[in-house]
Amino acid sequence: MTIQKLDFLQKQIRELDKAIRSAVWATHSPLLSIPGISPTLAAMILTEIGDIHRFSSPDKLQAFVGLEPSTYQCDLFKSALTPMVKRGSTYLRWELFQAARLVSINCGTFHDYLLSKQAQGKHYYVALSHTTKKLIRVIFSILNAIEVFVHQA
Repeated sequence: MTIQKLDFLQKQIRELDKAIRSAVWATHSPLLSIPGISPTLAAMILTEIGDIHRFSSPDKLQAFVGLEPSTYQCDLFKSALTPMVKRGSTYLRWELFQAARLVSINCGTFHDYLLSKQAQGKHYYVALSHTTKKLIRVIFSILNAIEVFVHQA
């Protein structure tokens, strides 16, 4: 009986995944032109962002995601070591981190950027957060202009 329930649930998941894929392909979203972003991941990102025109700049989108740097400042002292704020959408932040990881595997430009950050001595996850911020700027740009992503091999 448990195996039958699992089979039923897996069948439902496959049907929903197929419906999501066809819905995203029908929108002709420019996110699908970014190598490494699947229709399912594009659907999740688009759903969380909503209308891109709510954001006047990539910095506003970055703040919505929760990846803007915090500032510690007192009189003349201004700290250079500041963590991410993490105030924004946790789901969108996770989706964009996953997208940045996959895009850095599939796109030479992002791969080189990730490696350059690691060459600067940054930990992998810090370098990945920088790559995510770059991806946010690209996503903002292509969704605003409704253009496809052009990458170098």
